[in-house]
Amino acid sequence: MKKFILTMIISLCFSLGLFAIDASISFATFKTPDNPYIEVYLHIAGQTVAFKEMPDSMYQANVEVVILFKQGEEIIKFDKYALNSPLTKNRLDFIDLKRFALEPGDYNLVVAVSDLNEEGNAKEYNTDFTIGFPETEICQSGLTLLSSYTKAEPGQNNMFVKNGIKMEPLPFNFYSRHASRLIFYNEVYNSDQALGEDYLVSYAVEPANKENAKPIMIGHKRQKPAPIVPVLIGMDITELPSGNYNLTMEVRDRTKGLLSSKTVFFQRSNPFLKEAPIEMVDFDVKEEFVQLLDAEELEYSLRALTPKIPQNDVEGVNNMIKNENLEGQRLYLFSYWAGQAPNNPKAAYDKYMEIAAAVDKMYDSGFRHGFETDRGYYYLKYGQPDDMEMRDQEPSAPPYEIWTYYEFPYTNQNNVKFVFYNPSLSPGDYVLLHSTAIGERSNPGWLRELYRDAPANELNGNDPFGGTDVMDNFNRNASRVFRDY
Repeated sequence: MKKFILTMIISLCFSLGLFAIDASISFATFKTPDNPYIEVYLHIAGQTVAFKEMPDSMYQANVEVVILFKQGEEIIKFDKYALNSPLTKNRLDFIDLKRFALEPGDYNLVVAVSDLNEEGNAKEYNTDFTIGFPETEICQSGLTLLSSYTKAEPGQNNMFVKNGIKMEPLPFNFYSRHASRLIFYNEVYNSDQALGEDYLVSYAVEPANKENAKPIMIGHKRQKPAPIVPVLIGMDITELPSGNYNLTMEVRDRTKGLLSSKTVFFQRSNPFLKEAPIEMVDFDVKEEFVQLLDAEELEYSLRALTPKIPQNDVEGVNNMIKNENLEGQRLYLFSYWAGQAPNNPKAAYDKYMEIAAAVDKMYDSGFRHGFETDRGYYYLKYGQPDDMEMRDQEPSAPPYEIWTYYEFPYTNQNNVKFVFYNPSLSPGDYVLLHSTAIGERSNPGWLRELYRDAPANELNGNDPFGGTDVMDNFNRNASRVFRDY
């Protein structure tokens, strides 16, 4: 759905003159078996039109609306009518919707609104658009943002009712700080002919006007094929920061192949938002892979994910596990993988868990999962090192390993080292002793701590308290390994 805003100065009194009507004008195109049609939505800001006094101390605004559909200089369709506000004692906004059947083609839409109670208070807008839908291919209607919807009363039949639902379009494509949900409506056409099997509707919110922007919110919904499939979805935006965004809805087949896509721009104002440490969005996970995970599998998956998630999320995740909050665990797990791989979060999850299971087995210490040991943690956090040197036969040192990453994009470093050692001599109980990675543990005296059983007179510098090095010899290789690999 395209959105057009007519901006003007707002009057606070019924009788004051106004400079221009504040009107939101938007439209969306739809398909029927006969002809396609367009819906034109109008929202008039009550503060910007004159209300005249009516009987019983009531007031009413009156606006003239002219709608033209043109091809070149030829007027194809025309409508002119008076739009009256409800009778009221206070200024209020009022809305209207008009439908027009049109032949497929390119058109110029002209909408003019003028205040019948205030001469000169008028505004005109025009834009080009194309209407038309393929006969057998998957396609979509316009993407319509809604401010609210309710189930229509039995027998209720007005222009705002569609498929048994009364829907009010969102004016100005703007969600104020009072809005808690983003609601949108779309129709998918020809899925019975083009597919004949279940398919996926994917929807996502991402920052507008930013290259390679990652979706902030994402969701999926499985649909059954039919000539027309109405899609009505709501998303929680209480934690969505202020900004400009795009909402995209895609239709994908079972192999995740993209069949059709629609995008609409909107704005969000959320000035009092306090950023939560865990950014979970409102997904319906009932049909997602996380719904199949039991409590044990959920805990295992989240513990395996600890090296990858933001550190300020860890406490929250641990609390969800401790409190047996399975719904929260499923939501967080899916939120993470949907953010990493919006088109196929399950595949990304499966691939990672395959590695995590191997790391668990490789570094199993008997007391905790292998990926919860230092070596397992850093393996998952940074990936497999380019070189791993193990030494376990040096008389003056416990077993140790030195890992080398030739390229380290996480901090834009090269030749990064990690030193692990096993001072307790318990099987697999290696801990991080020193690293050259920015942000990780840096221990200038790591050699002295590693060779703590070396004679005191072999400390370089002869300083038993401040020495950071030890004398090199045949059975003391850590310094050479650290330098050479």
